[in-house]
Amino acid sequence: MFSSTEAHAFRALAHLAAAEGRDWILGRKLAELADVPQNYLSKILLTLNKAGIVEATRGHRGGYRLRRPAAEISLAEILAVFAFDDGQPGCFLGGGRVCSDATACPAHGRWKSVREAYVDFTENTTLADIAHASCPDSSGESLPEAAGC
Repeated sequence: MFSSTEAHAFRALAHLAAAEGRDWILGRKLAELADVPQNYLSKILLTLNKAGIVEATRGHRGGYRLRRPAAEISLAEILAVFAFDDGQPGCFLGGGRVCSDATACPAHGRWKSVREAYVDFTENTTLADIAHASCPDSSGESLPEAAGC
């Protein structure tokens, strides 16, 4: 449901959120942690910097960090940075149709609840929520890990 750019951004931002309050993270280290090609990630981070979500600094202690607390940055805000439309899924059948009760397509009734759940999830889930997910380690214990399992 998310583009590869959005998924890469979520992973990188989750790592920045997990490191919140600590040192800056170098771009190459962040690319490694998020498993994103470094050149691709640098373009994503530039876009996020222009949008005011991350800040970047050069030099010996340079790198990237979140501009605001992770708990204040919703997934919807991140999606809006990369979306060519309003960032919300449109009509299930596509074709530029408006997804509304007034101009319902044959799938509208069932798609509406999925669409509403998607919007609710992105608007009410923050970077802090996805950065502090619990993932089981090999022994079955739960360990906090950035960017999910």
